[in-house]
Amino acid sequence: MASYADDLALAHLLADAADSISVTRFRALDLHVESKPDLTPVSDADKAVEQAIRATLARARPRDGVLGEEFGMSTPPAGQGNRHWVIDPIDGTKNFIRGVPVWGTLIALLEGERPVAGLVSAPALGRRWWGALGHGAWAGKHQRAAARISVSAVRRMADASFCYASLPSWEEAGRLEPMLQIMRDSWRSRAYGDFYGYMLLAEGAVDVMVEPELSLWDVAALIPIVTEAGGAFTDLAGERAPGDGSAIATNGHLHEEILGRLAAGIASTHR
Repeated sequence: MASYADDLALAHLLADAADSISVTRFRALDLHVESKPDLTPVSDADKAVEQAIRATLARARPRDGVLGEEFGMSTPPAGQGNRHWVIDPIDGTKNFIRGVPVWGTLIALLEGERPVAGLVSAPALGRRWWGALGHGAWAGKHQRAAARISVSAVRRMADASFCYASLPSWEEAGRLEPMLQIMRDSWRSRAYGDFYGYMLLAEGAVDVMVEPELSLWDVAALIPIVTEAGGAFTDLAGERAPGDGSAIATNGHLHEEILGRLAAGIASTHR
C-alpha cells in the first residue's frame, strides 16, 4: 500500500498557512463578502486562503492538479496526471461571516477519482482531523498533539445520534418524510452541518451524518477520515462517494438501514 505520510505532512503545512489567514479575518470588521452566481456567499478570506494553498502546491507539488471552490481546476504545465488536490478554503462560509466558530479548511488528495488523504482544520475550534489510506484517522491541535479516532459501535437507531445539514434541503430532495421518521426513531437528532457532523461521526460522538447535495470540495477531504476511522461513506444510491453529490456517512453498523430508508424515500418505523 502506498504511503501518504509526506502528503499528510504537506496538508498540515497548507492548513497552517490557511489558518494564519482565516483566523485574522474571522470577525474582522472590514471583512468583504460577495454573492456568487449561485447566490452563496464568498468572503475575501475564502479567496485569500485558496490562493495561498495554490501557491504552496505549485511549488511543492508542481505535477499535481488543483481543484478549488473559488478558482476551479488548474492543470500543471506538464499536463494533468493521476493526482490532484481538492480545496474548500472555508467550509461553512455562512458561519464564518456571521461569527459562528464552526468553519474550517478542507484539503484532500485524490488519485484518479478516489480520495486517498484528507485534512480538516477548524482553527476557531482549536482542532484538526486527518486521515489517509493505511494511516488511520487522527484528531488534535496538530500532528504532535493527536489521538487516533474511531467511529462508535452503536447498532440500533433507538440508541443512535443522528446528524444532518438542514431539513429544507431534504424537503427539496423529496425525502423529508423518511428524514422525519428517522429523527423520530433516533435517540437524538441535531443539525450540526457542514464538515462538523462528519468529524463528530469519525470521533464516535454521533453515529450518522447525511446530506442530499454536495460539491466535490465539500466532501473529498471527509471521506478518508471517516473511512479510516472505521465508518462507511456512500452517496444516496449506495455508490462509494464522492458519487453523485450526496452523502450518507455512518459508523458502518447503521449504514444499510439509513441507506435503505433514504434512498427508497420510504419511512419505516424502527422496532
